[in-house]
Amino acid sequence: MTEQRFTRSPDRNTRAQDTVSVQLLRKHRNDVPTSGWRLLRRRLGPVGMVSLAVIILVVLMAIFAPVIAPYDPFEGSVTARHEAWSLAHLMGTDQSGRDILSRIIWGARTSLIGPTIVIVITAALATTLALTAVWFGGKVDAIISRVLDILFAFPNMLLAILAIAIFGPSLLTASVALAIGFTPYSARVIRSVALRERNLPYVASAQLQGISGFFITVRHILPNVRTQILTGMTINFGYAMIELAALSFLGLGVQPPTPDWGLMVSNGQASLQQGFWEQSIFAGLMIVITVAAFGYVGEQLGGRRAAGRTR
Repeated sequence: MTEQRFTRSPDRNTRAQDTVSVQLLRKHRNDVPTSGWRLLRRRLGPVGMVSLAVIILVVLMAIFAPVIAPYDPFEGSVTARHEAWSLAHLMGTDQSGRDILSRIIWGARTSLIGPTIVIVITAALATTLALTAVWFGGKVDAIISRVLDILFAFPNMLLAILAIAIFGPSLLTASVALAIGFTPYSARVIRSVALRERNLPYVASAQLQGISGFFITVRHILPNVRTQILTGMTINFGYAMIELAALSFLGLGVQPPTPDWGLMVSNGQASLQQGFWEQSIFAGLMIVITVAAFGYVGEQLGGRRAAGRTR
């Protein structure tokens, strides 16, 4: 009887430890807020919901540009140069006789594609570097931190201009260069939050069960830093749009005759002196409104979680 009790006791202890470990993991996963319409409305507020509606409208405008644009954005007419507002041209025409509204609608595509490339590459690089540094620590963390420090020394626009000087002006070149410049900022934020997650009891509990570090990182740590990743992507989208528009304004990004809001501001600059302000003003307003909408939504989605995980 004594031997039987002795042999059964470790089994009960093991099952109890496993149960506690599973409960810790489940509790931690449930601590991450679930998405939902009510949660979104509560976090964004009235202004945030308006900003979200603006973002959705701009995205839909870019997707359905061929359907909703009244004219071909590339075709113009010498006899229709600088026409004023009318039912035929709701925003007038530019110096080449092209419909400004049609170019605004089509310009949403390039104005959204570029920042999207930037934030996707930035999120992938920053998350990979941050989680690798946090999990392995030691020399790996030190090396990654030094690389990020070096990248910190180069302004985003300088990296983009250097890349454009080497590979030539294009939207893809400028976007990839800006993504590399954005990576250190995002990686620092993600690393600080992931480091706290790394030191929590549920990670040690998972390690005692023999779960691999890769699985723990991907299955448990990554979901708990997703708020910082998504918030950073939303805010960085606005910054990327501004900097890509600036590069297009300088002639280093999107090249004519492709419709682009930053390029339209540049093309309409000469017309401003002649009193034809529509192209530059309308394109500039679209940039300002879209950037403000993304920035506000990003800040509201982050909230207290932008600085770390709440319990």
